[in-house]
Amino acid sequence: MAVDTKMERGKAAHGVEALSLWYTAPGRAEIRPAWLSPADGYAQVRTLWSAISRGTERLVMEGRVPALEAARMRAPMQEGDFPFPVKYGYCAVGKVEAGPAEMKGRLVYALHPHQTRFAAPLSLLTPLPNGLDPRRAAIAANMETALNAVWDAGAGPGDRITIVGAGLVGLLVAYLCARLPGADVCVIDIDGSRGEIARSFGARFAQAPDAAIADADVVFHASASAAGLATAVGLGGLEARIVEMSWYGEGEIAVPLGGAFHSRRLQLVSSQVGQVSPSRRPRWDYGRRMRKALDLLGDERLDALITHEFFFDDLPQQLPAFLGKGAAGLAAVVKY
Repeated sequence: MAVDTKMERGKAAHGVEALSLWYTAPGRAEIRPAWLSPADGYAQVRTLWSAISRGTERLVMEGRVPALEAARMRAPMQEGDFPFPVKYGYCAVGKVEAGPAEMKGRLVYALHPHQTRFAAPLSLLTPLPNGLDPRRAAIAANMETALNAVWDAGAGPGDRITIVGAGLVGLLVAYLCARLPGADVCVIDIDGSRGEIARSFGARFAQAPDAAIADADVVFHASASAAGLATAVGLGGLEARIVEMSWYGEGEIAVPLGGAFHSRRLQLVSSQVGQVSPSRRPRWDYGRRMRKALDLLGDERLDALITHEFFFDDLPQQLPAFLGKGAAGLAAVVKY
């Protein structure tokens, strides 16, 4: 349900009026008014683009955030509590309208939900590199997830690397790994339409595993399915590392620990972006990692990952279909 801004005008006796997206019930979202009161240490930002974190926001819209994970799942500027109503999101790009003189007019990436304007602590704002397309910058959180996973995997030059699941994050992992000198990178997905993008990044593509891509040094699993996880485990070579990137929310998932799992001495590890990879943690903080993620988005080939573009006012009508199971497409950005 969209809010008529004319009806709301005049209610904001203090602060700045804005509109925000709230998830209000399973499969439902609505636009609500918001008012800003920037304080010291904050900047006011006019949003240009935001990105929908498809896997996470699907679980949020379905009300499937596990109760035991609710505190860890909170976004930095979230309002409300899981399951509903909740204002959620963390992929916004905008222009600073008010704040420190050196920040005014700067394009920034922000960990903020979908909202037309917002006030955020300076610590949550990362200036965009000069020349970076702000539309593409909206998928920086996904690039950050992919970068952290490559660190967790320990993948290196010359490795045989397989990615199971050619969604947005899986393809970003393929993009990064294909830049490793001499690496043999293959992406597996049942959707053959993803192959063109994978090949444009320098990776091979297959719709089903075969002998040519078995015995991998590193396998990333990003399909969020039991079948995909079984495929990933089956492709690992002796003492290979299987990096599980999927987040399943509530419910249980079958893990195939029989067969050759033990005899191959496989490692099954979780990669999650909430912590900097241990291999980098002594030298990298969240700010440095986000700056690098933005820097890595400078390649125009990555625009192919953005398959949907919605206007903010249309989100309540269009999000349920885009976040539905089996929906086509990769990344979606929101235009303000």
